[in-house]
Amino acid sequence: MANFSFLNLLFIVLFSTAAVEVAVVASTPAATVKGAYYPSWVSSSFPPSSIETSLFTHILYAFLSPSNSTYKFEVSDSTAPLLSNFTASLRRKNPPVKTLISIGGASDGPTLFATIASSASTRKLFIDSSIEVARRYGFDGLDLDWEMPENPKQMTDLGLLFQEWRSAIQREAQATARPPLLLTAAVYFAVDFFLSGTYRMYPVASINQNLDWINAMCYDYHGSWDTSATGAQAAFFDPNSNISSNYGLRSWIKAGLQRKKLVMGLPLYGRTWKLKDPNVHGIGAPAVGLGPGDDGVLIYSQVETFNKENNATVKYDATTVSTYSFQGTSWVGYDGVVSTATKVRLARALGLRGYFFWALSYDKEWKISTQASRAWIYGK
Repeated sequence: MANFSFLNLLFIVLFSTAAVEVAVVASTPAATVKGAYYPSWVSSSFPPSSIETSLFTHILYAFLSPSNSTYKFEVSDSTAPLLSNFTASLRRKNPPVKTLISIGGASDGPTLFATIASSASTRKLFIDSSIEVARRYGFDGLDLDWEMPENPKQMTDLGLLFQEWRSAIQREAQATARPPLLLTAAVYFAVDFFLSGTYRMYPVASINQNLDWINAMCYDYHGSWDTSATGAQAAFFDPNSNISSNYGLRSWIKAGLQRKKLVMGLPLYGRTWKLKDPNVHGIGAPAVGLGPGDDGVLIYSQVETFNKENNATVKYDATTVSTYSFQGTSWVGYDGVVSTATKVRLARALGLRGYFFWALSYDKEWKISTQASRAWIYGK
């Protein structure tokens, strides 16, 4: 695939920056978000105390789920100390970071949250319990990861959930004289599900009014569900389709979402394919199956190991703003130092609130996290 020159890419960044200058200056400055989701299942090998908090502003504990019968949070005796240790450890760090409970995750499926959001009574049970558990364990906020609302009614219900959740948070803050909890949500990369047979669109007005920001999951564009060709799984640009972060982020902005409410997701993992012909190895090259890793996935630290042990060829593709490596028939698409830093600069040029990573423990000695933080600081 032909690449843009560096000068062309620089022009895109500068032009985008100029285009949003008025909007950014005119709005009230919002604190930058440098977020990351912390996978709780790695707590024994990767404790919260080991997090390099100078690189982040917000860490989200993934995941906690409500009961599918009471719709309340029934924290087990084994989970309670993990939650307490998480917040206590990150408060003691220098610098400290804000902590949020991320609720749900892909493993929960859509049915639970569709049921919760469907009526005022179930919404209230869930909301009240979420606030109580966040306060009990010392969290600064709550994040909803409902993957994904399946139809227009569920999107309407989601908007009502956000509205009632925010009202409850405000009432609790006034009653206790505490700062109100943050309220965020993980969402699809685009404002609408234009690739789905059931068209639906997120409730942008409710998000603007009730959420502090949304975490747009700008990844998983290509993967194990299509083994016919390699792909940039988190392409910022795609000259052949709208399956790209640039399209998705701009769709949110075009729909009226405030730029200060939009945070771009970055993957700390790669997806792999088995090439049909080892001599044809660009993005979009024919493939015949999955490459190395569990279900064709390598976390970033494993990608580094794969590249080193196999003396793999590493390429940066400026057309998509992505990185890939290959050796023989093994092909890995991921984000390296250059593609991550470039994406962060592009996000800042768009006037976004910040970025986040999935998932925190996948980095290699904070290599990618460090470059992202530097790119945000020096990239404008």
